[in-house]
Amino acid sequence: MKKSESIEQIAKALITFHVKVDKIKKDAKNPFFKSTYASLTNILDAINEPLIECGLSISQFPTGTDGLTTILMHESGEYIAGEYSMRPAKDDPQGRGSAITYQRRYAIASVLSLNIDEDDDGNAATHGKSTPEAADERQWLNKDTEAFLKVIAYLNGGGQISEVEKKYKLSKEIKQTLTNLKK
Repeated sequence: MKKSESIEQIAKALITFHVKVDKIKKDAKNPFFKSTYASLTNILDAINEPLIECGLSISQFPTGTDGLTTILMHESGEYIAGEYSMRPAKDDPQGRGSAITYQRRYAIASVLSLNIDEDDDGNAATHGKSTPEAADERQWLNKDTEAFLKVIAYLNGGGQISEVEKKYKLSKEIKQTLTNLKK
């Protein structure tokens, strides 16, 4: 791991980030292993707004033959970076692309200490899971969007947050904002 001389600001920003980001749902299925996992797209969608709000950004790029470098940066210029390698199971363009995507998912989850759905202490990996959960098809509700304004109007008209949650995924911060509107 490499880091800037000081990580005081990035540490504070990560605390705020963890207040804002919600649990990441497993939204994709691996039919070969009959398991579910959080897709890279789902992870990026879930963390994008909280990262920006905290002055954080993440960058990843392939290095060497099988390596990936991940850098978590703060607007102050502080950073934390790490690199690791993973040999693809199949040495062709698709195999390499798949390995990079896999590396990216796990590196992001690790560097940000994301909570990816439930932690079953390895039981599903050991014993399998008979009924994988269905993918959550709801879109994230984001501030300053037309959908957000419609939800506010709905709630001001007497609507319930529980009904909004049936249609949209809500971050902790968005849910708190909407809850405060109902008071």
